[in-house]
Amino acid sequence: MQVRTSSAFIGALLLLGALTGCASQNSFNQLPDNVVLAEPERAEFRYEIELARIAQMLGEDLTQEQRAELYYRRGALYDAVGLRTLARMDFTRALEYNPRLADAYNFLGIQYTQLEEFDYAYEAFDSAIELDPEHRYAYLNRGIAEYYDARTELSQEDLEYHLEKEPEDPYRVIWLFLAEYENDPEQAQISLEENAEKLDKSEWGYQITQLYADKLSKEAFLERMTRNLGDSEKLTERLCEAYFYLGKYMQIKGDQLEAMNYFKLALMTNVYEFVEHRYASVELTRIRHALLNR
Repeated sequence: MQVRTSSAFIGALLLLGALTGCASQNSFNQLPDNVVLAEPERAEFRYEIELARIAQMLGEDLTQEQRAELYYRRGALYDAVGLRTLARMDFTRALEYNPRLADAYNFLGIQYTQLEEFDYAYEAFDSAIELDPEHRYAYLNRGIAEYYDARTELSQEDLEYHLEKEPEDPYRVIWLFLAEYENDPEQAQISLEENAEKLDKSEWGYQITQLYADKLSKEAFLERMTRNLGDSEKLTERLCEAYFYLGKYMQIKGDQLEAMNYFKLALMTNVYEFVEHRYASVELTRIRHALLNR
């Protein structure tokens, strides 16, 4: 699910059969059966050109607003190629020149959530919403922060509000389900099925809701996940989403080791701008910590 500018790269496809025979005996390194891999996404050449151009422009005589916009744009580019620390520095600089950039606060909130610095994340998201009460993604991102901070009732409220704005968006349905499941698994399943009825059944995201509703097996989901790529859709992006949500599905089923492998596969796509890539690393860190402390 993208909350970012799009990258243009289609990875080469390798379809793998069952790999357990040749995989390492260490279950942490084994690939799940019948996975699909793609060549990791690479940053577009135009990103490098634009970064160089922005660096040159920042040396010129600019207004406060112009300098803020350039720092914001460069921060977004750094974020798109996975240079999160440099991105965070530029978003902070942008806000020093123009403290009314709601999008910069939203980006900072996401990054603080990834670092699990939740107080800073809430402060950033609250600022984004105060500046732009109709911000397209701040409620989603604050809801995700609350989900990872175990404030699941608040998370559910934000994600319900976010879904109300676009009830036909399957990813909004999925994130609300994940938050609701922490509070009441049975009710979460009921709500999931009700919300899924409003979705376009031909959309890829609908398949994820059916997996979670136990109306689609994991094997069928894996078989379908590379079908019917749209003209603007890339294999790496589809796989990033599929493997992240498979990881969350396996967590629900109680298989942390297989969940870990799917989160690793999501990270291997290098689709840095996707929500699923951002939080796959958080999920891995938490699983490792839990396994070490068993």
